[in-house]
Amino acid sequence: MALFSFIADSLTFRIFGLAPESHLGEAVRFFIEDTLKIFLLLLVISFAVSFVRTFLPPEKVRKILVHRFPVAGNVLAALIGIITPFCTCSAIPLFLGFLEAGVPLGVTFSFLVASPMVNEVALVLLLSMFGWKIALLYAVSGVAIAIFAGVLIGLLRVEHLVVRIPESERGCGCGRNSAVSSLTDRLARAGNYSVNIVRRVWLYIVIGVGIGAWMHGYVPADALVRFAGADKWYAVPFATLIGIPLYANAAGIMPLVGVLTEKGVAIGTSLAFMMAVTGLSLPEFLILRKVMHSKLIFLFAATVGAGIIFIGYLFNILLV
Repeated sequence: MALFSFIADSLTFRIFGLAPESHLGEAVRFFIEDTLKIFLLLLVISFAVSFVRTFLPPEKVRKILVHRFPVAGNVLAALIGIITPFCTCSAIPLFLGFLEAGVPLGVTFSFLVASPMVNEVALVLLLSMFGWKIALLYAVSGVAIAIFAGVLIGLLRVEHLVVRIPESERGCGCGRNSAVSSLTDRLARAGNYSVNIVRRVWLYIVIGVGIGAWMHGYVPADALVRFAGADKWYAVPFATLIGIPLYANAAGIMPLVGVLTEKGVAIGTSLAFMMAVTGLSLPEFLILRKVMHSKLIFLFAATVGAGIIFIGYLFNILLV
């Protein structure tokens, strides 16, 4: 992304006249470069994924999942969750639709967990920041958590804890994908979807990049190692708990993850924080309260939370 670096350097040091070695200069440069990069990636990847998704309407997905053995269904549901809408409220209509079509509850949970936790923009940003190994580990870990959570909930047979709600009240509607036939329709649908995604999450991205820029410019190198280094046993569960009250799209939280690791926070701890924000956030629980009883939400949170903590420790062990 050399073009973004050139633009950020030109604006920060030439037009704004900030000193390259100053804290403010470093923070402003970081903010401009990462904001441009993330918005472009979000537009391009959400457009591409939405275009692909026009070939997989919900009805077709339901048929695929209904006619599979349970574990195979969990795997497929988790993989399909990666290319679904970016927010939990838009995944709920599909979640309920799967149940009504006869898809097992455990399989639908694999979909619901993977949908917000693993997304394409986060994968690309991880690839650009840390390389393909960490990006692949993130994807595999997120899918593994989704599969495990779905299998466990399926074995517990807690279908009676699901609340049925009218179709008119099922979320924001951005996950619905009516049939399209022509290439022009598919491209138009993908374009509208990608623009709407940016409209909904731009503020979270700006806030996330802004916090990351401040930390990049003003927090001394290795300042956080004593609190959140790989040798601190409490760092992963603590980071997971901190992430629960927050809400942000993964695209908005990724700059903060990059800066945390730059300042000495272990990669597993940083990713546990990101996964908790996107997959275990308190606002998500409030949305899920519409379709689940409290016992099922608690089971969901405990299962996913345990998986996130395990993955965080595993990353810290493998990537020391």
